[in-house]
Amino acid sequence: MSRWPGYFARFLAIGLVGIACLLLYGLLRLGTLFILDRERRAASVARIRGRLLREAMTLLGATFIKLGQVLSTRPDLIEPGTVDELRKLQDRLPPFSFARARRIIELDLGSPLSERFAEFDPVPVAAASVAQVHRARLADGTEVAVKVLRPDIRDKCVRDGAILLFFARLLALHPTVRLSDPVGHLSAFVAGIVEQTHLDLEADHYDLFRANFRDFEGVHFPRTYRSHSARHVMTMDFLRGRKVDALPAGDHRLLAKRIRDTFFKMCFVDGFVHADLHPGNMMLCDDGRLAIFDVGLVKKMDGSLLDQFVDFARCIAMGKTKDFVHHLRTFHQYLDGVDWPEVERDVGHFAAYFRSQNVAELEMGAFANKLFALGRKHRVRPLPEMTLVLAGVVTSEGLAKLLDPDCNTWQEMATFLLPVLAARAVALPS
Repeated sequence: MSRWPGYFARFLAIGLVGIACLLLYGLLRLGTLFILDRERRAASVARIRGRLLREAMTLLGATFIKLGQVLSTRPDLIEPGTVDELRKLQDRLPPFSFARARRIIELDLGSPLSERFAEFDPVPVAAASVAQVHRARLADGTEVAVKVLRPDIRDKCVRDGAILLFFARLLALHPTVRLSDPVGHLSAFVAGIVEQTHLDLEADHYDLFRANFRDFEGVHFPRTYRSHSARHVMTMDFLRGRKVDALPAGDHRLLAKRIRDTFFKMCFVDGFVHADLHPGNMMLCDDGRLAIFDVGLVKKMDGSLLDQFVDFARCIAMGKTKDFVHHLRTFHQYLDGVDWPEVERDVGHFAAYFRSQNVAELEMGAFANKLFALGRKHRVRPLPEMTLVLAGVVTSEGLAKLLDPDCNTWQEMATFLLPVLAARAVALPS
């Protein structure tokens, strides 16, 4: 019973922010009525909606920031302009005190800080919505990063998740909204966010990524130190280098290919995908290796789902129109009454358009936006997991274009898939 006052106060706060955003949205929406072009008006409305969502989520804190970041990977549910705004969400927050960090570490590890670490910097090197990171040294002199969970963050995520699910159930009463399964999607989002508050799970993820990439040259996942880790604390190698989107001008084509191949391997070979793979979580180390970190949010795929992913990517990279329509009808969710001949015509038009472009013009992000818009038009919903691979491909392409403007993601994907398809005995289109 003691939780109810806190739940009620938080419910009111969320409700007030929501009402304020709706009122402001109504006022700003009036201004778009003067835009005569329908497409420009729709794009403007999507940007307004995204900007208000971004500001509201930032105001409401960690759970909502993480929710917005996850939603930004779901262009099948949200329009491109809104997605673009949500991708700007940052989870950098003021750090909590060293006294509280020390208390969490000592309670979790069961001994005084001085017995565990020879040095420990009280000033964090990074502070995000779920945890903050301190630099330290072990007794043998090894430099490490110590990730400490924010106080009570798990309880706050569970509380906010319960309130959000209540709102989702209200929205699901509307028959049109119900088609998007807001309760099911939000349940998955909340579960993923809560999972990020278990640092022992993140340590397991690091171990699995390290095993998957042990023979993959030039890619590094930090080593974790289990003797200095628990549920609220995780100790790992301290990395030195530069974020991949902050590199100086130069020839970075090999690095761009390494990033693409890393993501392709996760999706099409391992079935274990880093679900938050953005530039802030990748670093070019001083020794030339690509380091990847912050692996709390992952997606595991069983064999059948992995086969669907490979088939989907085959259709995108080298399939014909009929292949793609067959894939949609076989693997994806759709309502009765879909006009499949019209779907095939639309798929043919946009595939022909994108494949006619040269390398400089080709943009996987624009392709994904058009594809998901087509799905919304015909009420064909891709599997939630399928959107993850496209969001990751779009992210890796954006980085690749930054590092290598002449890269061709279609060609690179097809080249990577050929031996994968051969190993799986998948028939290639004639």
